[in-house]
Order: sequence, then structure tokens, then C-alpha cells
Amino acid sequence: MTQDFLIVGGGIAGVSAAARLSHLGSVTLLEGEAHLAHHASGRSAALYEPRYGAPPVVVLSYASKEHLRDANGGVLSPRGMMVVAKASDEAAFRHDLITMQLTQISPAEALAKMPSLNPDTLAFAALGDDASDIDTDRLLQNFAREARSNGAQILTNARADAITRTANGWAVATAKGTFEARVLINAAGAWVDGVATMAGIAPLGFRPFRRSMARIPAPGGMDVSGWPMTFGAGETWYSKPDAGALIVSPAEEHPTTPHDAWPDDMVLAEGLARYEEMVREPVSRLLASWAGLRTFAPDRVLVIGPDPRDPAFFWLAGQGGYGFQTSPAASALAADLIAGRQPQIDAATVAALAPGRLV
Repeated sequence: MTQDFLIVGGGIAGVSAAARLSHLGSVTLLEGEAHLAHHASGRSAALYEPRYGAPPVVVLSYASKEHLRDANGGVLSPRGMMVVAKASDEAAFRHDLITMQLTQISPAEALAKMPSLNPDTLAFAALGDDASDIDTDRLLQNFAREARSNGAQILTNARADAITRTANGWAVATAKGTFEARVLINAAGAWVDGVATMAGIAPLGFRPFRRSMARIPAPGGMDVSGWPMTFGAGETWYSKPDAGALIVSPAEEHPTTPHDAWPDDMVLAEGLARYEEMVREPVSRLLASWAGLRTFAPDRVLVIGPDPRDPAFFWLAGQGGYGFQTSPAASALAADLIAGRQPQIDAATVAALAPGRLV
């Protein structure tokens, strides 16, 4: 039976699109792994910071705030964000201060926020009060529940092995059978260009970048639950409280290929050393380490819209590090465009997100 919509990819982009499109017609979502959100979505820093990213990303983030805050009881909890810097990093600090619209605070105020900071190296600090933690699992499950309640079929272990253009749309062959639909939504994360190529659509030049993370014990056994997410100026590292411990990342962007990512030990060590320069206590052991892929279009802006060469092929891709915080507005825009409705966001942003800019 031919469905209305076939979605390739079960991360937050695909699942949120399934929820929105389930109000418009029949939906099948295909995820290649054994569970949803296995790759980038499952390895997110889980922060909502709407001023982070290029202008179209910021528009999507702000447009998502009400849903993230209120829908199904909301998924946001206050966290706050801080940027800290050594004296030698003043230029990078000033840039962050302006571009992220932060408020400069004194080193003493920063130490009160994060007592593990080293007063001997801390020269500058700034605070952003709009950052919140995102309950990413709850958000994902809320969208999945909405999709299923409207009859959507969500299949795991259903990797797209072949994609064929048909008279009525598309046929996607998987280990669980062949599925057909009028419109194919490409939400395959790091694999989006590969899915396009399989479908006979020219790729748009997406590139995945690896980012490593480590979970370390709370410094000095302190209660870190109220600490802000903290960045080294210029995003040279970051730390974030996590269930009584700290996540620390080198914040690297290592270009790579689509794969199930793992951390590079040397890169992780170098990033931890940058973090250690700013704190009193060295990292003596890791509780865990992992890596994820952040996939960007060449201009680092999401791609949302029908392919201009074949409108039945719809791109929902290039979320980079912004997938969760933009997902409510990005999926709503996708549904508006597919339904032929007036989008809720402004026309200039819609154009800036359209795939035609990269063709």
C-alpha cells in the first residue's frame, strides 16, 4: 500500500517530522538502528541556547521555545550558560560576549557559579540566562507518541538498502520489506547525502564532524547540580553537569565520514587539558567517554524543503548541534511546506533554509 509520507531517519528530526505529518496523512518512519536516536540525537549535549548558531538557526530556536517550554508539560529546566577565559583569550571572549549577547560578570561572580574554577587563571567571564537543559528523551518520546497516536508506523532495524523512483512516488527496500510513499523525507542525519544518492538525487555537500565527550567525577565531590554549562572562550571546551558528575568536551570539529563515532583519545586528552587550565583540580579519571557526529551543510544552516529538481524528495537535514532545540519549529516548517500552508516563520528565513540555495 502506498503511504503519503516515508521518512528515512529516526533521530529527533525524523521523529518530530513524523509527529507533524501524521496530522496530514499516513506516515512510515524507517530507522536503521535497533532503537531511535542512536547516533547524533542520542549523544547530544541537551542544551537549549537560542542565540547559538547562524541567524536562520536562531530564528528556528526562538520559534521552538514555546513548544519546548509548554507542550506536554515542557522539557526545559533552568541551567544557564557561562563563558570563561584567560587573559590571553580576551579577543575570543569579547567575540563571544557580543555574538551570544552575554552579560559580563566578575571573576568572583563566576567562581560563585562554578567553585572549581581557578582564580589564578580566570580573567574574564560572562553569563547567559536563557540557556536550559532539554529532556531529550522525553521530547523524542512525546513526538513518537503523537505520531503513533495518529497511526504512524515507526520501524527500527529498517535501514534503507535501495530507493527507487516510482510512478506514484518512492519505494524504499529494507530488511523488513519494501515501503512506498508519495513523498520521501530525508532525515538521515550524517547519511543524508548517501540517501539522496541512493534515490538518484544529487547530494548537497553535507559534512559530518566528530565531537568527543568525557564524563568525569564531580570536582572535589562538590554538588555540581546548579552549575551552568560552561564554555572556554571561542568554544575550545565545555563542561556541563550530568547526574552528579560533569560532562567535559574538547568541542572539536573533526571532519569525518558517516559512521558510528567513537572518541579520539589524543583529542580528548588535549581538550581535557584546556579545561584543566581553567580549574583547580586536574582530571584523574574518566567515568565514560563517547563521541557523536554533528552534520552541517556547507553554510552551516539547516536544509528544510523540497529538492528543486524533484519536489517529492524533501530535505530535513544539516541540524549540526541544533537538532533538539530547533526540532519543534523545523518539523512544523516541514509540515507547512509539504501541506502548502503559509509557514509560521518569516519568508526570508524559509528561503535561507531552502535546499535550492545549495543546488
